[in-house]
Amino acid sequence: MVTLRNIPLFTALADSKRVLVAGAGGGFDVYGALPLALALRAAGVEAFLANQSFSPLGLLPLDDWLMPDVAVVTPATGDVSEYFPERTLACWLERNGQPSTVYAFAQTGVQPLREAYTALVDALGLDAIVLVDGGTDILMRGDEDGLGTPAEDMASLAAVAGLRNVPVKLVVSIGFGIDAYHGVNHVQVLENLADLEADGAYLGAFSLPRASQEGQLYLDAVADAQRATPIRPSIVHGQIAAAMTGVCGDAHFTERTRGSKLFVNPLMAMYFAVTVEGLVGRHRYLDRLEQTVTFRQVLLVIEKFRLDVDRRIPRMFPH
Repeated sequence: MVTLRNIPLFTALADSKRVLVAGAGGGFDVYGALPLALALRAAGVEAFLANQSFSPLGLLPLDDWLMPDVAVVTPATGDVSEYFPERTLACWLERNGQPSTVYAFAQTGVQPLREAYTALVDALGLDAIVLVDGGTDILMRGDEDGLGTPAEDMASLAAVAGLRNVPVKLVVSIGFGIDAYHGVNHVQVLENLADLEADGAYLGAFSLPRASQEGQLYLDAVADAQRATPIRPSIVHGQIAAAMTGVCGDAHFTERTRGSKLFVNPLMAMYFAVTVEGLVGRHRYLDRLEQTVTFRQVLLVIEKFRLDVDRRIPRMFPH
């Protein structure tokens, strides 16, 4: 039962025993999944971590693959690149006494990605999946003024939406405001959330507190990842971590954001949760991705859709 004392996201997962918390958009998105997995594990749930990977997974040996398009990354996995967030996180998990496997999905179209998810569901006996996006572009339905960088998120959403044997499927976004860097209008994000609330698909929002055990471990993991990946540190999680420590305004920590004006603020450290079914129900082009096999096809479908769609006129915050 949902009450003010219970967070609806975890209420929705109350009967789940084996949960996959997966980064939907690639890169460091799995770090946004980490606090949720830690909270679930503390509650006695078997929580597993996964991520859509930007790393050259094809360089891994055959023994590191569960099946085509999903690799099993552990602290013992060899370095395939200076940029390998899944292995960096696996090493951090081991040092902190946590189960240290991170499953890595290759960048593909929806059909092979769904097959990879299906294999993982069967191998792990999953009864719930939580997709986590660092930023808000997974909440875009297609008719907004700007979509951010939607391709990986939409491939993940479509793949998971089509799974028939997983009773609970949720989407969580953390890093509100960060995708302004990629052209997202966050008034439109709020409009989308309002529509999902009207549909009964919005599970509310909650902060990741600095003082919580999950918050402390997250900050440590992000700092570790920044040290391990100095050339391409995570812009998203750097800002979220800064927001958690009280930073506000145009704060930069990497040359990657030089020339842009940032607005680090406490909303960045909030999770927004919705159901997969609700998000799909409002989506404008997700069905067009269904038959994609390659990641390039996903990009082309989105590009073609955007040429014809009537875009909603963006508004500024009124206050």
